[in-house]
Amino acid sequence: MKKIILIAILFSVSFMSAQTTSGKYTVKNIYVNTEYADFGTTYFGKDSIVFSSPTKKKGIIRNVWKPNAQPYLDLYVGAIDSDGEIIGKHRIEGNANTKFHEAVVTFTKDMKTVYYTGNNNYDNVVKNDTTGTLRLQLYKGKVGGDGAWTDIEKLPFNNDDYSTGHPALSPDGKKLYFVSDRPGSMGGTDIYVVDIKSDGTYSEPKNLGKNINTKGKELFPFITADNILYYSSDGQYGSGGLDIFANKIYNTTVSRPLNLGEPINSVNDDFAFIMRDGKGYFSSSRDGGAGGDDIYGFLINEALAIDCTQEVKGTVKNPADQKVLADVAVQLLDKDGKVVDTAKTDAMGTYNFKVKCDSKYTITAAKDGFQNDEQSLTTAYDIVKDPNQVGLFLKQAIVENKINIENIYFDLDRYNIRKDASLELDKLVKIMKDNPEIIVEAGSHTDSRATDKYNNRLSTRRAKATVRYIVSKGISKKRISAKGFGETQLANHCSEGVVCTDAEHQANRRTEFVIVNKDKIIQASPTVAPTNTVKGAADKAKAAATNAVDQVKEGAKKATDKVKSVGANAVDKAKEGAKDAKQAVKEAVKGANDKAGEAKKASVDKVKQAIEGKN
Repeated sequence: MKKIILIAILFSVSFMSAQTTSGKYTVKNIYVNTEYADFGTTYFGKDSIVFSSPTKKKGIIRNVWKPNAQPYLDLYVGAIDSDGEIIGKHRIEGNANTKFHEAVVTFTKDMKTVYYTGNNNYDNVVKNDTTGTLRLQLYKGKVGGDGAWTDIEKLPFNNDDYSTGHPALSPDGKKLYFVSDRPGSMGGTDIYVVDIKSDGTYSEPKNLGKNINTKGKELFPFITADNILYYSSDGQYGSGGLDIFANKIYNTTVSRPLNLGEPINSVNDDFAFIMRDGKGYFSSSRDGGAGGDDIYGFLINEALAIDCTQEVKGTVKNPADQKVLADVAVQLLDKDGKVVDTAKTDAMGTYNFKVKCDSKYTITAAKDGFQNDEQSLTTAYDIVKDPNQVGLFLKQAIVENKINIENIYFDLDRYNIRKDASLELDKLVKIMKDNPEIIVEAGSHTDSRATDKYNNRLSTRRAKATVRYIVSKGISKKRISAKGFGETQLANHCSEGVVCTDAEHQANRRTEFVIVNKDKIIQASPTVAPTNTVKGAADKAKAAATNAVDQVKEGAKKATDKVKSVGANAVDKAKEGAKDAKQAVKEAVKGANDKAGEAKKASVDKVKQAIEGKN
């Protein structure tokens, strides 16, 4: 069941970070092992190794340790041959070895000081704790030129009532790691660390915390130059018994434990891991060995790696109005200037990257119509939860008819280009290269001190010096002209005779850059007319057009209403006229009929009179 859990853990770790790996190894049992316990290797110089092995003492001294019925352990040294075998095994010279246990050693870099573990004794007289248990203690000694250990002393943070042992020095010799079951431990035994001060004293022991220590036992620490702590534990999920784990120790945090897996770990106890130059040793009670605990050598086929990553995120804004900018191209560059990753800001103007701990980066941002920005980032040598926040600000390249860079300032009575000015002029060069249609006038100004004639000449020299710098950077001299304004366009109240500070006078000694052909190119190049400027103009044009349409619609409606009104009135009048005409016709017909009747009657009467006259 433990193997299944271990496989699941290793798979999940690999899935979470492809950069974290427990490594691959080739393991072999070496010939120095005996039928007893041989373990706890430590490098001694370039080509020797120290380890623990039982010694059968002669005479009447009891030399068997009751808990395992094996002889007490002594410290041995041997040479490392080309195959990694330990040869020439012999006991350490001097007074380090006693009639009790000595094991687990570490040396200072100069090989002149040794720390090791031994039973608690005073001049070969054991000192048990209050329960009658013989505890382990940490000892320190000097290593002589002949390899003998002398001047043995106990470390000050030992205690007769609890065990302290298994020392491991950091490569720089400034920290001493060890194991103890002292009060405050989280489990059976925990790993602690003390600082070794410049005067040779020690800080208070510090528990390495829950990412390393458990309710079980943690033993046999070993620390590498890149701060990876190897140790054994039976409190983490593993193959069985003691397994070897690795954690990376940062400034204030510690990575999660990484099980080294097979073939380093087995179902039995695996412990006392050391390594250098692609190979190393560990100890194990696995089946197939020569004795109870054996020393195994290994080759590293693929190195263990513990990846540490952080997040960096930020928002890109226009500093003029603090509005966020979308679709900005953001790049992440390493310390050598190589592009590591790229991103585009979203609608909220935000971006994010994954970055390595303890690394230097540059983050750049670019967008058409805006000046680039870049910010530096150095990540902490730590595991951090909150993202690194890096904001970027892109100024519009052109505002109205001016190049939007900081004014170029000059020293009093001088016209040479200062270093701070060259940085701003380089921005102008980039804008002009990005927008080859732009033609610029460099207008230089002076403060009000000196005569008008002198200031006119000085401002002209400053303008020409500015143009020469721009042309030297690859800009055609046809695209930039120089003009001196003297003191005719002061930027503040400091006119002639007014008392002003040097800083106020400095504000007038400047060069500004005006686009002289903007009207001809504003529609031809979106980089000249930034996206938001074009959009603003388009919005204004759209609003004007909409207003015009609305006015036309309103006028048309009024005209239609008027036409309808006039038409309706005309129809009414026509109807009324037709009625009147019809009546008139009727009256005219009636009148005609009446007159015709009268005429007919008169004619009849005349005929009658004529007949009567003839008669």
